[in-house]
Amino acid sequence: MHLTYPGMQLRVVPVTPFRQNCSVLWNPDTAQALVVDPGGDADVLAQVMQQMNLTLEAILLTHGHLDHAGGVAPLCRLMQDAQGKAPVVIGPDKRDDFLLSSIESQAQHFGLEGLENARVDQHTTDGQTLELLGRTFKVLHVPGHTPGHVVFVDEAARVAFVGDTLFRGTIGRTDFAYGDGQQLIQSIKEKLLPLGDDIVVMPGHGGSTSLGVERMNNPFLRAG
Repeated sequence: MHLTYPGMQLRVVPVTPFRQNCSVLWNPDTAQALVVDPGGDADVLAQVMQQMNLTLEAILLTHGHLDHAGGVAPLCRLMQDAQGKAPVVIGPDKRDDFLLSSIESQAQHFGLEGLENARVDQHTTDGQTLELLGRTFKVLHVPGHTPGHVVFVDEAARVAFVGDTLFRGTIGRTDFAYGDGQQLIQSIKEKLLPLGDDIVVMPGHGGSTSLGVERMNNPFLRAG
């Protein structure tokens, strides 16, 4: 998937056997890029950077699950070698540190190789703004799938990178010991829906949708 927004290009690269949507964003004027949730296949992502002659400035993490953060460490090493500096790793909320530090054990459980524990340079907090690629990304804490899950919103472009909080017609899994379905639904209603129906939702898996479509049709959001 390759989309164009004002001042920004977006390419979605599915990674790992979970087919997690890693979003590659770049400013076409500066060739500076960031990636959201590099869950794995770091060599593929580095090749994308090389093919388009992009400099990877930052990695954004919505949460700490292996299929969203397992490629952080190897991608940082590859980009350090390729461009002389590693990208800064930003997010999620610090409450997901226990997941980031257990990616390798998560991967062993699924029989996956090449995924590594992740460390961040900067945790994020609810309401924080990030200035990247000449754009402003607002951080929203949307827990329930994981305790520290965050969403990154480019309000000017009307795009939200929501990780595993909201999908087309459903919401993220909450059947983990640390999951909370009621909290997730409440967080979506309080944090995401007020952003406006025209916001394009880029989820961690599957196709994109909009907040308007989900407000009307998503059974989890219509109930109650």
